[in-house]
This record gives sequence, C-alpha cells and structure tokens, in this order.
Amino acid sequence: MHIQIRPILTALRRHKAGTLLIALQIALTLAIVCNALFIIHQRLANLSTASGVDEANVFVIQNQWAADRSTEQVDAQVRADLLALRQLPAVRNATPASGYPLRGGGWDNFVTMTPEQVKPTTDAAVYTGDEHFIDTLGLKLIAGRNFRPDEVMVMGTQQAITPPTVIVSKALADRLFPDGNALGKSFYAMGTEPSTIVGIVDPLHRQGVDQWSNGYAGQALIWPLRADDARGIFYIVRARPGQLADAMRDAPKALYAQSRLRIIEPKDGIQDYATIRHKVYDRDRGMAILMGIISVVLLAITAAGIVGLTSFWVGQRRKQIGVRRALGARQRDILAYFLTENFLISASGVVLGAVLAVAFNLWTVTRFEMSHMSMAYVGIGMVALLLLGQGAVLAPALRASRVSPVEATRSV
Repeated sequence: MHIQIRPILTALRRHKAGTLLIALQIALTLAIVCNALFIIHQRLANLSTASGVDEANVFVIQNQWAADRSTEQVDAQVRADLLALRQLPAVRNATPASGYPLRGGGWDNFVTMTPEQVKPTTDAAVYTGDEHFIDTLGLKLIAGRNFRPDEVMVMGTQQAITPPTVIVSKALADRLFPDGNALGKSFYAMGTEPSTIVGIVDPLHRQGVDQWSNGYAGQALIWPLRADDARGIFYIVRARPGQLADAMRDAPKALYAQSRLRIIEPKDGIQDYATIRHKVYDRDRGMAILMGIISVVLLAITAAGIVGLTSFWVGQRRKQIGVRRALGARQRDILAYFLTENFLISASGVVLGAVLAVAFNLWTVTRFEMSHMSMAYVGIGMVALLLLGQGAVLAPALRASRVSPVEATRSV
C-alpha cells in the first residue's frame, strides 16, 4: 500500500497541540545540543593543547619572601638560590620567572609596530627569564639564538623595563611579520623602546586560558629579565629524565638551606606540570561534563516525549487501525504510516532547530566572545535528531502494526 502524505497531514492538523509541542521540543533540543557539542569539543581540545614545556620533567616553585628586602638583596638571594638548585643531582636546569605557561591569568601586553600606533597589532603573553629559561622549560628554538648572559637585566618590584632583545613564539612572529622574516625585526610592547627579535621558539602557550585569549593563541614573548620582585618569585625547575620526584623533594630543602626567610606553601607552593594543567583546565573539564549531561538529558526527554505521544495516538486510533487492517492494510503499511508521520514532525522540528542553533551561536559570539560554530555540528545534529525520532517511535509503531482487524468491530 502506497503511503499518502495528505491523510497524514490531515491527521496531524487534528492533533495540533501535540504536534507543535513535539516539534518545538525537537527544535529546542537540537539548538541546545548542537551548541553544547560545539562547546564540549572546544573545551576538550583545550585540554590537549601543546604548551611547549617539557611537562614530564618540569615543576614550578612559588617562592615568597618572609622579610622586606631591597632589589639588590633580592637579586643576590635569587642568584644564590638558582646556583643551589642547578647543583642538585636530580636537576638539569632552573630559571627565575614572573610567570609560566598554563599558569592562568598572568602578564600580557599589547604589541604595536610603531610607538605612535594607537590601535594595537595584537596582544602577547609576556614571560621573563634569564639565559636558562628556554632550556629549563624545554622550549624548541627553531630560529635565531638564545639570550646571552650579558643581555639579562634585573627588574625590581613594580619596575617597567623594556629590554632591547626579545625571543618570540612562532605564532607571534607570523602575526607581526607574515612574510616569515621576523629575525632582526623590532616591535613595541611597552613604552617607546623597541625590542629586536633574536630568536623564535615553537610552540609556546600563553599563561592564560580564558576564552578571550583564544584569538591570540600561542602569541607570546620572552624578555631577558630576572624578575627580582621583593614580594616573591617563581622558580621553574627542570629535572633530569626520570628524577622528577627526587628533584621536587630536594629543591625546597636546597632553598631553605640558602635562607629560611621565605615561604613555600606546603599545598600549592610546589607543583608539577600535571597538577598545573589539571588545575588550569578544571573549569573546561567541568563545563564539558555539564554540557554532556545536559545533552543526554535533553535527548532522553525528547525521545520519551515522542514515545509518549505516539503511544497515546495509537491508543486513540485502534479502531481506525483495525478498519485499515480489515480493508487490506498490512502490518508494514501501518508501521510505515507512523514512521512517516513522526518523520514529518521531526523534520519540521529540526529545520526550526537549525535556525535556532545558528541564532543561539551568533548570540554567544557577540555576548561571550565565543567562536563561530561550524555548520557541520548543525548537520550532524539534524541527522541525529531524525534518527532519534525514528528510533523512539519504532516501539509504539510496532504495537500499532500488530492491531488486529477485529478491532474494527469493537465499540468505541
């Protein structure tokens, strides 16, 4: 028996309320699930972003001074601390720093090509370190050279110093000089003094992982500065392969042997990179889990709604189904009827849902600076909702197909 669409549409018009409710439910589910899956994919992609750091062997010590000191006193202590750390058997190298990749937040500066430029060319994360910074973090120098010891300058508390030399990430070099010839070129990142690029590393993640910084992903610079802040300093330490635990155990002892006038918090004062990465992406991980739960719940509710409505309609139409069976309709004809009916409802719902999904994404782009969602998510979502609808209606449709022709002779 050939399925006629017009009788199905006529039947749906007699059940406008139920039809509209299911179609709207499918539309809202599609709009929310598409955007949720897009957010999940973005957040999970963040978790595996390369930092450029030798994360298996690097750890960070947050050192705070327990007494007021001058910049000269701090500098002398920092030099002594670094010497003690580098002499540990389990340590390969160590460097002072004002921040580190994946720290969260941190120092960043607008970058311009001329000192008079009003609108910045881009934004770059700022790292400070000595000539040991690159090796300590395990960064890959792909062009140019490392800093020389004589280029390292001392930066005291709340000082603003612009060194004449700088090492940049490849992402920042390509942004500033798209022709690929960045070595030897200068730019301005603070004040009116230029910094000349002497080296390029790749990759080098920014300190922050906030959504707004995605537009500047990988854009970072390193200044040859020993940040001798009287309030405190980060020591980044690289252990020899397989000796991370030994280095993390011995490093605080070596520092306290140099001076007890310091504070290293027992809980967060020393952290390996596995801990650092887990903490900084904890919010992304939580958001992905939450969006996943919301998506599963919405899909389950939508499927339950389709099952409930179709079951209700089957109960109402038993006599009509019995008449059709008595007139020669086969079980597969009844099954096809309900599958077609549900497909028409689902199709109208996913078309509306696709529009809502795009509109919702555009709203999040303008309101929360999120990225534009690929239409692939919408397409996959539409197919998934159509399949879900057909799967959900299958059980009540099969029950309808098994209605006996004798139902036609029963009283209503």
